[in-house]
Amino acid sequence: MTNAGTPRVVAVRPIDAQHFAPFGQVLEVPANGTRQDYAGLLSSTEPGLKPNLAVIRAEPRNMPLELKAMERHPSSSQAFMPLSATRYLVLVCPSTKDDKPDLDRLEAFECNGNQAINYNRGTWHHGMTALGAPGTFAMFMWDEGSERDTEWSKVEQPIMITTTR
Repeated sequence: MTNAGTPRVVAVRPIDAQHFAPFGQVLEVPANGTRQDYAGLLSSTEPGLKPNLAVIRAEPRNMPLELKAMERHPSSSQAFMPLSATRYLVLVCPSTKDDKPDLDRLEAFECNGNQAINYNRGTWHHGMTALGAPGTFAMFMWDEGSERDTEWSKVEQPIMITTTR
C-alpha cells in the first residue's frame, strides 16, 4: 500500500497460462489447424440467465493507465476473443476477505491478437483495454441485462499501469 498521494506502479508482463490460472484461462490458437475443445471453463450459477454473445470495440488507451475501477460478474464466467486486435491489456486481482478487489495483489498482463482469455466467475478485472491500435472482440457470458450481472468497485488509491512499449 502506498501513500494516498503517491501512485503505486504496476508493470505489465506477457500473459501466460500458469500466472493467469487463478483468474481464468488463456486460450491460445491451436497449432496446425487442430481444434481445442473445452478450452475455457464456461460457467453460470443462476437459472434464467441467457447466453450473451456480444461484439465489443475497444479504443487504444495511452500508457501509463490510471486504474479507476474494477468489475466482476458474480454469476458468470466471461470470455473475450480478439477478432481484430494486435495487443490488449488484462488487469485482474482476487477478492479480499470482505469481497472487494485485493488491489495489493493486482496483476497486469499483455495479450497478443492470437490469445483469448476467459475470466473465472467472480474474478475482479478491468474493462477491455486495447494497446497501440483499436481492437474488436467477441465477448461471451450469461446475463439477464440487469445491474446484478456486474458488480463495480471504485479504485480509491492511485494505481498506474505501465508497459515497456
